[in-house]
Amino acid sequence: MRRAALALGAAVMLAAACTPAPKENKIADPGTEVSGTVELWHFFTDREAGAIDTVIKDFTATHPKITVNVKSGQDDAKVTQAIGAGNGPDIGLSYSTDIVGKFCASGAWVDLNQYIQRDKVDLNKLNAATRQYTEYAGKRCAMPFLADAYGIFYNRDMFAQAGIAGPPRTLDELAEDAKKLTVRNADGTLKTVGFLPLSDYYENSAAHLAPMVGAKWLTGDGKSAIGGDPAWKTLLTWQKQLVDFYGYDNLVKFKAGLGDEFSADNAFQKGQVAINIDAEFRLAFLADQAPGLKFGVAPLPVSDPARYGGGYITGNILGISKNAKNPEAAWELIKYLTTDDQAVTKLAELIKNVPTTTAALADPKLRQDADFKVFLDIFANPNSSTTPPSSSGPAYQETFGQFLTQWQAGKVANLDTGLAEADAKVNGVMRLGG
Repeated sequence: MRRAALALGAAVMLAAACTPAPKENKIADPGTEVSGTVELWHFFTDREAGAIDTVIKDFTATHPKITVNVKSGQDDAKVTQAIGAGNGPDIGLSYSTDIVGKFCASGAWVDLNQYIQRDKVDLNKLNAATRQYTEYAGKRCAMPFLADAYGIFYNRDMFAQAGIAGPPRTLDELAEDAKKLTVRNADGTLKTVGFLPLSDYYENSAAHLAPMVGAKWLTGDGKSAIGGDPAWKTLLTWQKQLVDFYGYDNLVKFKAGLGDEFSADNAFQKGQVAINIDAEFRLAFLADQAPGLKFGVAPLPVSDPARYGGGYITGNILGISKNAKNPEAAWELIKYLTTDDQAVTKLAELIKNVPTTTAALADPKLRQDADFKVFLDIFANPNSSTTPPSSSGPAYQETFGQFLTQWQAGKVANLDTGLAEADAKVNGVMRLGG
């Protein structure tokens, strides 16, 4: 992403040096009829791409003067490269909120505030976390499409065999249950694991674990908060104690024998791990790949019982490319896909992701599925949190992730010193990224 952003900057500077400075683009007056062709690139494929096409047809039925060309299967790298080359789509649909800071800072996606203010769009109808991860430094260069809410999945049969009545609500209960649910082979190696605590296992990234303790990533001035927030020390101390219970080498060996997360050989689906951190999209995988598995879902366990009910929130985002050929039609489509409650509800139902408007979250049809309702409630819970946008993109999370792999392996002698060093490294990569 950084190379693409640099390429974009170079292209802009070259154009400025060779041609007169372009006039500032003015948005249309209120009430202007929008027409023409708009191009949308998104990353979805197969069934999910078909869902997008269905809702696009609904849009064109009510906007007959707008033609939408859709290009599916385009990941963030392709979109970024196309924008850097000056021939990106009118609209990019990204699977990662981590690009918001980079795209806002570089200008790769335009600031949507001008359209929002002109059309009097009420952003309060959007979930609070989605408003956070679509804005950076006063610029709202993205709108939330659909979202993911993270909690835990647990194996009901394994819980019953271990005499555990229900899901853990605290970190202490999670550790206690994990030990009860673990089965070792005669040689001490792991046969079945209650909860696999390694940060490089499936969805166990630091971002997904942080809401368990309410840990903060950044300070108010955009610097690393990792070393100064005691919540990180609480989380990492808890994690390392559980790693030591299993034995780090045992966990590494056990993890090496597990199947791919998004295959039918997923460790939770195969009954190899009793408790997994995962999001609502796992429900569709379970229905398709493990229909006989008896499971339950619940919010993330927490260090403070008063915070129970929340989880980690992230989502897909839509933005208008700075070289969009028809920005007005692009905004009209984005506005429909992200603020029209019927469209948002239909997308959530078809793709099986969490909707982002408060009205769609309350839709009775979506809440009929008891398991899906748990994730809707997690998404709406005030104790849920997300990762803040940064001009360095996901670099601060990746850098801290490198520290975590050293910590869990027992290669960090002093946690306080290690967190301070991680702070310095995070600030370093953020300066470079900025």
